[in-house]
Amino acid sequence: MLDFPRWKIASIIGVLLIGILLAVPSLMPETTAKQLGLGFAPRINLGLDLAGGSHILLEADTADVAKTRLAAMEDTIRGEMRRMSPQIAIGDISTANGALSFFVRDPAQVDAAVEKIRTLTAPVGSTGQRDWDVRVVDSTRIVMTPTKGGIDQFVNQAMEGATDIVRKRIDALGTKEPTIARQGADRILVEVPGVGDPTQLKALIGKTAKLEFKLVDTQADPAKVAAGQAPVGDQILHYENGAPIAVVRQAIITGADLKTAKQDYDQNNEAVVAIGFNSRGARSFAETTQQNVGKPFAIILDNVVLSAPRINEPILGGSASISGSFTVQSAQALAISLQSGSLPIALKTVEERTVLASLGADSIHAGVIASAIAVVGVVIFMFVTYGRFGVYANLAVIINVLVILGGMALLNATLTLPGIAGFVLTIGTAVDANVLINERIREERRRGRNVIQAVELGYSEASRTIFEANVTHAISGLIMLILGSGPVKGFAVVLLLGIATSVFTAVIFTRMMVAIWLRRARPQAIHI
Repeated sequence: MLDFPRWKIASIIGVLLIGILLAVPSLMPETTAKQLGLGFAPRINLGLDLAGGSHILLEADTADVAKTRLAAMEDTIRGEMRRMSPQIAIGDISTANGALSFFVRDPAQVDAAVEKIRTLTAPVGSTGQRDWDVRVVDSTRIVMTPTKGGIDQFVNQAMEGATDIVRKRIDALGTKEPTIARQGADRILVEVPGVGDPTQLKALIGKTAKLEFKLVDTQADPAKVAAGQAPVGDQILHYENGAPIAVVRQAIITGADLKTAKQDYDQNNEAVVAIGFNSRGARSFAETTQQNVGKPFAIILDNVVLSAPRINEPILGGSASISGSFTVQSAQALAISLQSGSLPIALKTVEERTVLASLGADSIHAGVIASAIAVVGVVIFMFVTYGRFGVYANLAVIINVLVILGGMALLNATLTLPGIAGFVLTIGTAVDANVLINERIREERRRGRNVIQAVELGYSEASRTIFEANVTHAISGLIMLILGSGPVKGFAVVLLLGIATSVFTAVIFTRMMVAIWLRRARPQAIHI
């Protein structure tokens, strides 16, 4: 019991001192911390309910999924038929009535075309169904229809990808501990602390950011283009001001070919987005510009033409810039969107609200008062009930509070309103171990043990019960941490930290203080 060498005492005090020092920056305003040279120190982040911020609920436009799938399959079919050996000639591909259809010019090649097309379809889970239904009509026309199972599977995959892209875009803003989580089959919840205006946030995360470079068809009849009639192989798009333009349907470059995107300035000091291509994109862009010197190409974002510069010379460097009516902020937002990738499915905002920082301040104030009342109540009860041993327990509780804060700062954890509730709960339960130990010491004294034996047995015998109780407690917290999100996760973090620190302070730290007192005072009786 009295075996606490100096190195062990120094280690225990050192660990607790580090925890207390880590808590200090979080207990003062950030400006004060910077003035004291503590701006580099880790701090506890405040969640949306405490710091204020934006809450947005996004919903996927599932009606657009079938259209997107048809467009993607159309490009795939054209490419695969050209790469067949021998090449399979096909007519115009129609996407009317939610189905993709085309005819094979040589009837003898229909079977080969169908066989190849079936390899482009995929199974839907373990249902035995495919994501596309392939049929031959009128002996030479092939009709492909997306199945319901295929659309549902694509929506799920698209939502997973969209959630990841939204997370990348928000992380690029430098915000701390945002909440991005799927809700149901077609919704994404976004909560960003510290961002008071959701307008800019919506513009960033809701932008599809589908980038394409396409050649402009300079041979198209302007009158037909103005009437919305596209030549074969072309499509009609519009500039930001609404003017129509005919472009070749096949894209030269897409967002998938980008390697980098960042806000920059042109020679006129206007904001632009500088982009760099990956190896495939650089090669394709170089070949196209070499073959089309003197012709314009359109830079298209979400089916809107930003600009249509002329190719004055081959562009071989693997980079380009996107110009338009950009401000620095809008150029930065576009660069973030392009760098993170285009959304695989369109998202629309169905709910938004702003949480004011003043509401968070009220919550913090109420939480501080609740914590203070809890600490004072526990301190009074322990002192009245256990005397000197209650003082040791109280000191452990106060240190435990600071160490929890220090641990949260070190982990860069986020404190939420449920986290404050977990904090108050931890204060109340932090003395559980000392209650068990002290009651066991009382029991041993009643059995006639001397002071040293009673204290030794009190700590050793109660430790097993303390360990088992806290393990079951920790299992519940761990499940909440793994499966929970947002407020539930915040509660779990504080709870788990509190379990670890309270066991250390209530068992090891108080045992050290009791051992030091017993070694020095050698009391013949204790009042507990």
